[in-house]
Amino acid sequence: MNLEDVVFDEKGLVPAIVQDAISKEVLTLAYMNKESLEKSLETKETWFYSRSRQELWHKGETSGNTQKIVGMRYDCDGDALVVEVEINGPACHTGKYSCFNKELVEKKFASSYNRFAIINQLEQVIAAREQERPEGAYTTYLFEKGVDKILKKVGEEASEVIIAAKNRDPEELKWEAADLLYHLLVLLREQKLPLDEVLSVLEERHGS
Repeated sequence: MNLEDVVFDEKGLVPAIVQDAISKEVLTLAYMNKESLEKSLETKETWFYSRSRQELWHKGETSGNTQKIVGMRYDCDGDALVVEVEINGPACHTGKYSCFNKELVEKKFASSYNRFAIINQLEQVIAAREQERPEGAYTTYLFEKGVDKILKKVGEEASEVIIAAKNRDPEELKWEAADLLYHLLVLLREQKLPLDEVLSVLEERHGS
């Protein structure tokens, strides 16, 4: 990144959109001045400028919910940033995974142009469960038990898929395949492996 290409406004600030590098969910919108941008690049963790307190702040300094920078880019005008991060806890001060958790328009994923969008939605829900750990949620249970439990469930569901297919039971196969896909998404999140990378390999190996 060439700092000379970044355009700061009349107050010396540039908006920074923070995005989960794994799920691609937008986590927050904050502002950086030149100093906080330089510190972010130097430390590889997010630093912002607080407009209310008029001072720099290091994300996670008090909460421990730090954000490790894995990518950063600016737009065509140079006056806005996208910061891709690996997170160590919820992004929002309320304890929510993302600051953008209130809907004005409900998302409609069952569309004719993107019938697989539910996978993206599910990936984001799993990411939120990992960070928020709501009590009683099955996904919370899996993350708290750790990778061995997740792998056990992946193995169980794979076996159920095989049995349903051998029994030529399409209805059962449908349900078991859905459960297997869900547990695979949990596994990818636990391993911090973006689904995009898996899909890229899928396209490379089997797309032609």
